[in-house]
Amino acid sequence: MRLIEKPWIWAWVGTISIWLVIASLSGVSAGTEVLTAAASFGTFFVLVAIGQMLVITLGPGNVDLSIPACMTLASTVAMKVMNGSEAMLIPGFLIVVAIGLAIGTLNFALIILLRIPPIIATLSSSFLYLSTAIWYNRGLRVKPPEALADFATGKIGVVPLLAIAVLVLTVIMHFVLHRTYFGRSILAIGQNPKAAHLAGVPVERTRFMTYVLCAVLAAICGYFLAGFSGGAALNMGEEYLLMSIAVVVIGGTSVAGGFANLPGLWGAALFMFLLVTMLNTLGLSAGYRLIFTGAIIVAVIAISGKKR
Repeated sequence: MRLIEKPWIWAWVGTISIWLVIASLSGVSAGTEVLTAAASFGTFFVLVAIGQMLVITLGPGNVDLSIPACMTLASTVAMKVMNGSEAMLIPGFLIVVAIGLAIGTLNFALIILLRIPPIIATLSSSFLYLSTAIWYNRGLRVKPPEALADFATGKIGVVPLLAIAVLVLTVIMHFVLHRTYFGRSILAIGQNPKAAHLAGVPVERTRFMTYVLCAVLAAICGYFLAGFSGGAALNMGEEYLLMSIAVVVIGGTSVAGGFANLPGLWGAALFMFLLVTMLNTLGLSAGYRLIFTGAIIVAVIAISGKKR
């Protein structure tokens, strides 16, 4: 397959094009700083998008809308338990993973036991998670341990440390998706769940593991985002509902299921951040920014559907 035919190439072409516009308007030095900021914020987009991508790859109707609430609940509980103590870093991280496991399990229980469509089940459960976070947090903003904040905001040169860690995770997940039984099962279910079942693929078990993995990644994202932003906030996950889906779609993953694209997630995450930055530089209001973002997502879905 030629490079131009790769589904992820257009996200990267868009990223480079927008960066060139920003650099021409603000200068190369400012453009480099914007690119570093894009890598920092884009890392969180990629982290949640990996899980959302796996869920969407399961086929039409599969999507997790509880990601923002999962991030909020996990980070809120972890920050309060750690209470700024570096000795509690590992226990805090384990609590985050446990919350992700519990949320993923509950989400899938609603889907499989009550036969509720995933989009309704995860949207409904998100209110429960967010309400729990509000009750537990009581409006307090607890600062993260200094070591967590240093790692979440640290850089090697101009490259964020967290971006390097998530890039390694992306490579690992690419291997898992294409070289392991679990990953190939996800792709098979997305292409044809009935055929996958007849071929011996444990369809429901694979779906369960996928929803759990998505929730765990969202919870971990909330943990590091709290370290990056100086503490957990009740609205910290709001923008990740749209972004987790936009990054997946723009990155080249098929909304029809059966095809996932990890390299495109990074290109799409950087593209979305740079797009907003460019629109800010041009002085456009938030309303116009949302219109542009929505138009891009609709266009990409239409093109991918036509190719399908």
